[in-house]
Amino acid sequence: MLQITVPATEPIEMYNEETNEFFFTKAEKEQTLQLEHSLLSLSKWESRWCKIFFSKEEKTDEETIDYVRCMTIAPNVPDSVYNRLSEENIEAIKKYINAPMTATTFRAEQNGRPNREKITSELVYYWMFTLGIPKECEKWHLNRLLTLIRVFNVKNQPPKKTSRSELMRRNAALNAARRRQMNSNG
Repeated sequence: MLQITVPATEPIEMYNEETNEFFFTKAEKEQTLQLEHSLLSLSKWESRWCKIFFSKEEKTDEETIDYVRCMTIAPNVPDSVYNRLSEENIEAIKKYINAPMTATTFRAEQNGRPNREKITSELVYYWMFTLGIPKECEKWHLNRLLTLIRVFNVKNQPPKKTSRSELMRRNAALNAARRRQMNSNG
């Protein structure tokens, strides 16, 4: 969970050209938001926008702010709070969204073609239920959940068959090590 503080604002004098009157904006107090980048927030956002969140298409400012709204845990936060997000708040949110939230790492796959499948919240739910991951995990940080799904996929794959040339190289190395150990030539 990420906790950010949206700064307070002072009243500002503004002018209404229609009524030819000056007025003051309302002062806003400092607000603390608790955010969770999870499958649940992703699902909310995709249901509102009917768009794939994990697309290469750039999100508008309105879509980005709405995702922060979907990430917010506390109910009934006024919209004015989201309009006051500072650059530091936005950077903290981006850093949090991109954080791996796990110590698990994967080796780079050789000869791996990039997966062109469009990942939506429903697809992630499908993966969860297929793998027997409980629904409560929808509240985990999304990157951690996706890592768990990837671990399941890696561990469930059958072991790769060793090629004949790789097997011969490995046996030659073992034989050479044994010869050195036993001080033998053959």
